[in-house]
Amino acid sequence: MNAPEDTRIRIILAARDLMARRSYAETGVAGICETAGVGKSSFYHFFPGKRELTLAVLDSHYADFKAGMLDQVASESLAPLARLKRLGELLYQFQKSTAQEAGSVPGCPFGSMAAEVSTMDERIRESLMSIFRRIEAMFRETLKEARSLGQVDDIDIDATARAMLAYMEGVMLLAKNSNDPEVIRELLPVMTEIRVPAKPGRSKK
Repeated sequence: MNAPEDTRIRIILAARDLMARRSYAETGVAGICETAGVGKSSFYHFFPGKRELTLAVLDSHYADFKAGMLDQVASESLAPLARLKRLGELLYQFQKSTAQEAGSVPGCPFGSMAAEVSTMDERIRESLMSIFRRIEAMFRETLKEARSLGQVDDIDIDATARAMLAYMEGVMLLAKNSNDPEVIRELLPVMTEIRVPAKPGRSKK
C-alpha cells in the first residue's frame, strides 16, 4: 500500500471509530485528524468535507459487512433460510466481541447513521438507501431460492424481504440502546420466520 492510500485509509478508520463511539454530529474534522495522526491539509487533500468522508465511511462499512458476513455466509453449504440464521449468528458474534473490547454494543452503522442524518443530508440518505437496497436484495434472492426449494409457501417476496430488513435493523437498534448483545441472540433468529402473505390477485415476485 502506498503512503497516500495509507493516509486516506487511516482517516476513514479514524472517522469510523469516532462516529461509532460518539455520533456523526459529535465527530469533527479536528478530532478525526488527531485520531488519524494527520494534519488538516491531508484531510482536505482526500476529502472536500465531512460529508464526503462519511460517504467513504459508509462504503468501508459495507465492504467489511459484505466480505466478513454476506460473502462468508454465501460460501457455506447451507440451505437458504439456514444461511439467514447463520448471518444472525455472525452479527451476534461481532456485536458481542466488539462490546467486550469497546465497552458498548455498536449496533448497525447504517441504521445509526440513518436515524441521525438521513433527514439532514440527501447525499448521505441516498448512500444509505443504496446500501439498504443491496441488503434487501440479498434477502429477496434468498427467499426466492427458498421458495424454489419449497421452504416457503405463498408469500410476497418483496414485502417479506423488506420486513426482514426492517426487523434486523430494529433488533440491532434495540441491542445498541440496551447495550446488550444478547438481545440479538434472543430475537434475531425470529427473522427467518417472517412471512408477508401474497395479496390475492397480485403476482408473486
